[in-house]
Amino acid sequence: MTFSIKLNAQNNAIDSLKLKLKNTKEDTTRVQVYLELGTLIYQADAQKAIDFWTQASRICQLHLVNSKATNAELKNRSFYLIGLATAMSNKGQIYDMQGDNINALLFDFKSLKLWEGLKDTLGMTTCLNNIGLVYNNQGDILKALEYHHKSLKLSEAINDKLAIANSLNNIGGIYLNQGETHKALESFNMSLKINQEMKDDLGIANAFNSIGGVYQKFGDITKTLEYYQKSLSMYEQIGDKIGTAYGLNNIASIYDSKKDYVKSLEYYKKSLKIQEEINDQYGIGYTLRNIAQTMLDNGNTVEASAYALRCIKLARELGYPSHIEYAALVLKNIYKKQNKFKEALEMYELEIQMRDSINNTETKKASIKKQFQYEYEKKAAADSVKNAEEQKVKNALLTAQQAQLKQEKTQRLALYGGLVLVIAFSGFVFNRFKVTQKQKVVIEQQKTLVDEAFAQFEEKNKEVLDSIHYAKRIQTALMPNEKYIEKSLTRLNKKA
Repeated sequence: MTFSIKLNAQNNAIDSLKLKLKNTKEDTTRVQVYLELGTLIYQADAQKAIDFWTQASRICQLHLVNSKATNAELKNRSFYLIGLATAMSNKGQIYDMQGDNINALLFDFKSLKLWEGLKDTLGMTTCLNNIGLVYNNQGDILKALEYHHKSLKLSEAINDKLAIANSLNNIGGIYLNQGETHKALESFNMSLKINQEMKDDLGIANAFNSIGGVYQKFGDITKTLEYYQKSLSMYEQIGDKIGTAYGLNNIASIYDSKKDYVKSLEYYKKSLKIQEEINDQYGIGYTLRNIAQTMLDNGNTVEASAYALRCIKLARELGYPSHIEYAALVLKNIYKKQNKFKEALEMYELEIQMRDSINNTETKKASIKKQFQYEYEKKAAADSVKNAEEQKVKNALLTAQQAQLKQEKTQRLALYGGLVLVIAFSGFVFNRFKVTQKQKVVIEQQKTLVDEAFAQFEEKNKEVLDSIHYAKRIQTALMPNEKYIEKSLTRLNKKA
């Protein structure tokens, strides 16, 4: 759940929320209502808004420190952490507007720590931007740039376009104050483009106002007035009192340049009235110094001195070096006209001291270095992504090549293995052929020997057979036959 500051204070919405608060017993609902009530009325009654946010903070803290919390309450822990972080961030912004830099930073850093614990990047970017604004008001440009760039980097990491646009607008404002008008215009145009894409009216109004400031530095009154009027119209439509007051201030400065002091003072005083209503201390100091300068230009040194002294007193109390510088400039010129040269010299020295603390050469160098560092990191990140993608392609190609080489190697090994087998088999076949040939020769030799032996055997056998046949014939011829023997036996028997 995200809590955001709503700039349109509508009475019916306030009444509805108060009724809801009266009828609910749920602490989660009460926290949400207190937060929303504060955001609806902070421009009309800053102290009342702080009271509402303080009530929300107390409820959240009670639940967060309760060691005997139920399971249901433990589940709501993140809700109460977000509620507490939001209340602290909102209070920090009000204290900044009121010129209480100590409390502004105190609550901003507490809120930042909670958002970091929640790992809520959007909350972190908002706090970082707010811290940057406080440091900018104090004249600590280096720290202001550091925190605005941190916010921008985180916003780009999560692609939160509105947060990116807001950071670009804040960074552009620093460049404009340092005289880096072209860099400022580049940042403002980028911010405007994003806000128009997102259809964010407040962001568009802020960008128009900022771009008008650049053209005013360029001396292009026509374009300056065009952008300022666009900006003021949008601020009035969305009911943004802070923006409306600054828009009136800007248009008054155009009439100043035209030496239409009556019209200029009319717009300045309208702006001052709104700023006093919402207790915008920074805005009050800004308008007081402008009125003092206009009255001085119009020859009214008495009233100019009164407004300038009021401005320098407020600026010293709040610690706003830019207001002190400008008021000192006005008072220096007033004292010169009044022949108060000692007082004029004191104001001159104060003016130079404040100017050097805000806009010295080292600060400019650091500002440019910070921008270069940011651009380098951004390019390095882009190159890293590009290189990673290229590396993926290279790795894929390398893997494919390795696979192909492996396949070719396998094929070569298989071929070599096949060749070895063929050669081995051929050798085996050839060897067997040689053995067979040898065996054939032996067999032929043995066959010849057998044939010769068989021939000899046949010859011997024939000789034997012939001998046997011859012997048989001899035996047959010598032995009496059976009939002869039978007759001889019969004859012998008869004689007996």
